[in-house]
Amino acid sequence: MKKSEAVRRHLPTSPFKARTEAPRKHFSVGERVTHDAYGLGRVVGAEGDTAVMVDFGSRQERIVEPYTGMYPL
Repeated sequence: MKKSEAVRRHLPTSPFKARTEAPRKHFSVGERVTHDAYGLGRVVGAEGDTAVMVDFGSRQERIVEPYTGMYPL
């Protein structure tokens, strides 16, 4: 068996951890959110799983996936 064919086991203490995909964020209309650049807001519209429209009080912004910097409250 070649080394490239072998299954590699990643130990929990290994500095070379296997890369795992982060869970996808999902926001629904009416949900309160916070954004690193815009502050507190409320989701006022959704375009499927690709983008959301958020009202931050003084302005509305369209935020696209992966919703970097935006978190539910």
